[in-house]
Amino acid sequence: MRLKTLPIFLAFFLMGLADAMGPMSDGVRRQYELSNLMATLLPFFVFIAFALFSIPGGLLAARIGKKRLLMLGLGLNAVALLLPSLHMPGFGLLLGCIFLLGIGTTFLQVAGNPIMRDVSPEGAYSRNLSLAQGIKGIGSTASTYLISAVAGIALLAGMEWRGAFPLFFVLMVLAFIAISALKVEETKAEKPPSLGSSVALLKHPIFLLAVLGIFLYVGAESCMGRFLKPTLQGFGMDELAANRYGPALFFLLLTIGRLLGSAVLTVMTPRTCFRISALLGLAGAAALMTGLESLAVVGVVAAGLGFANIWPVLFSITVEDKPECANELSGLMCMAISGGALLPLLMSWFFDLGWDEISYIVPLTCFVYLMILSLKRQKPVAAARENRSEIVEA
Repeated sequence: MRLKTLPIFLAFFLMGLADAMGPMSDGVRRQYELSNLMATLLPFFVFIAFALFSIPGGLLAARIGKKRLLMLGLGLNAVALLLPSLHMPGFGLLLGCIFLLGIGTTFLQVAGNPIMRDVSPEGAYSRNLSLAQGIKGIGSTASTYLISAVAGIALLAGMEWRGAFPLFFVLMVLAFIAISALKVEETKAEKPPSLGSSVALLKHPIFLLAVLGIFLYVGAESCMGRFLKPTLQGFGMDELAANRYGPALFFLLLTIGRLLGSAVLTVMTPRTCFRISALLGLAGAAALMTGLESLAVVGVVAAGLGFANIWPVLFSITVEDKPECANELSGLMCMAISGGALLPLLMSWFFDLGWDEISYIVPLTCFVYLMILSLKRQKPVAAARENRSEIVEA
């Protein structure tokens, strides 16, 4: 592993902190006396930022560089975390801070995924990106445990669900310093991209299908992070156990799966890994939809391992097909992270109607699509272009 990858891995760790907004929603719901739907606005405001700022972030990265965009994202995140650390905000101000955190995390994702290619040895991009997503999973798991653990820290216990914010703030500052000292030779396009050229990539079916796949995958993952805890509580578990065997276990298995994926991808093709992951994720969602307590934790395990490598494998397969457009593709695929804002709202509505187990039809449907996508064989864009040229010449 190159030393220059270490600050990038730290940035990926901090991307995972945004996943704490799902498990944190229950504490916010009680604090502000909200419905499930209103409490889900926390992860909604994080993920909707991806819809609004991913493509502009990709265009900005092409102009100022991926490293500077990483630093900008870390700076925005630090500000967003500092305000709730200092005092209890009103619900409107809290949502504003969460939205700013979403913008900062968007910039981290948009810059972090393609810059990993710049700091990786030849042929190691998929493996390193999977490892980076594993480290992001460690951040998700750590943040989920911190939400519960801060209650035992005297200095932070009185802050309740805000207790993890000061720790997150310090980590953002440390990462900003580490990234600022990093020297990277960035891959750049000959011509700066535009909004039109970015959107035009969706004319290629391979890119359009991949972007939709990311949208559904992130939506399904966000649904799990938000609703596993109340689902297990509905089976009779106490709050601590429901958190431990629900979102905490899910994010832990995401981490383990991604770390395993970085090793497995040295001997397995990304396409095969994609198929196995989609099958496991589908099985996990189906187990949770049965409503059987005996299958619930099994479903969490299968879902955690299955969800683990969908993002890094699908992202790397897509970017490797057209690396000169890495910034535009990263912007498009990070825009699709907005699925994490929209699909949990649908699942929240089902939950408020009392359809607890039936609500898992949302992540189940997402993984049916991903399973179909993993089985679909498509020609790379470059190959398709060559074929068209040959036909014209003939």
